[in-house]
Amino acid sequence: MKLSELLRNRRYVYQHSSETLEEITDGPKRTVYLGVDPTADSIHVGNLAVYMLLRRFADAGHKVILVIGGGTGMIGDPKPDAERELLDVREIQARSAKLRNQAQRLLGAPNVQMVNNADWLTKLNLIEFLRDTGKHFTVNSLIKKDAIHARMESDEGISYTEFSYPLLQAYDFWHLYKEYDCNVQIGGSDQWGNIVAGVDLIRRKESKIAYALTLPLIIDKATRRKFGKSEGNAIWLDPEKTSPYQFYQFWLNASDESVEDYLKLFTLLSDDEIRAVMREQRENSASRPAQKKLAQEVTALVHGKNEAEKAEKSSAALFSGSVANLSADVLKTQVALGDAIVGVLLSTKLASSKREARQFLEDGAVTLNGETMTDRPLAESDFKDGKALLKRGKRNVCVLALK
Repeated sequence: MKLSELLRNRRYVYQHSSETLEEITDGPKRTVYLGVDPTADSIHVGNLAVYMLLRRFADAGHKVILVIGGGTGMIGDPKPDAERELLDVREIQARSAKLRNQAQRLLGAPNVQMVNNADWLTKLNLIEFLRDTGKHFTVNSLIKKDAIHARMESDEGISYTEFSYPLLQAYDFWHLYKEYDCNVQIGGSDQWGNIVAGVDLIRRKESKIAYALTLPLIIDKATRRKFGKSEGNAIWLDPEKTSPYQFYQFWLNASDESVEDYLKLFTLLSDDEIRAVMREQRENSASRPAQKKLAQEVTALVHGKNEAEKAEKSSAALFSGSVANLSADVLKTQVALGDAIVGVLLSTKLASSKREARQFLEDGAVTLNGETMTDRPLAESDFKDGKALLKRGKRNVCVLALK
């Protein structure tokens, strides 16, 4: 299968600057780059798809570059609602190192190169930058960008620091073009304006063609919610922030409406393998074979096969109602005797508010060790060997451990 066909079939494509996708993907081998700023110290599921897209280019034989934004991270891509907090240089460096290590597992191919744009952006001469790069941008074009426009319409406004961000990202693209013959940049759909700015800069400075390609926003079709920090539901690749067990559970709980899309986007399974598991899903949906396969594959990709197997065994133990032989790294929420069930539902994230927690209890949707719960304090009799199994519905499970 041609790369263009794979990307379309797997729904990786939202916008591209070329007349046809094939012009970017199916001709001569190209050098493709993805830039990521250290806005957090971990990749999360909301931006995992773009790493998978970069992996697809690498697997198809293209050279790929991951640019860690040690320089652009000092400025911050404008958000539509508020100014980003300027990060300490040491914090940026620490976050950049973590992102680099996580990406190495995801992109583990010989034709992957990792660089940090602080290596060239921190050496820029301001006057030369304004003359050689700034002159190619008009204020009129910059204020049309969604985030900048929204900030200019707000009471807070936008600082010149963030206003300059598109110029720095465009400079990155031009620098990579000159140093590495890189002529394709990929990113999320929210980065379209910044990426196209780089395409235009290369055209103006070099009279050469470069390309932009973006992914669509990934959402859960059942809830219509996206993944990410802004939604308050971030699932991190860092095992210290989201344990491999929690990570596995996230994919295991994927909605029936979305699971096929996730198999295509987030795994390296072949089309035949996906068709086979979806056929099994239609024949026996109650056992959720597609979700199990999804959880196994993505957890193994991110955390390794051993961690995926441990998470699978722990999940099976939990759903059987047994907590005696759980792996030691399965998350256990610390509680105390006398804690109210409503509060425990909140602390375990089995409910998002006290009102929702009370509604779950009234509906009989909450069980503790298999018994339907009411809003009462936790008692010593609720625990065996200091542990108890709290469930909301059939799929949302948490282990409680006494402090």
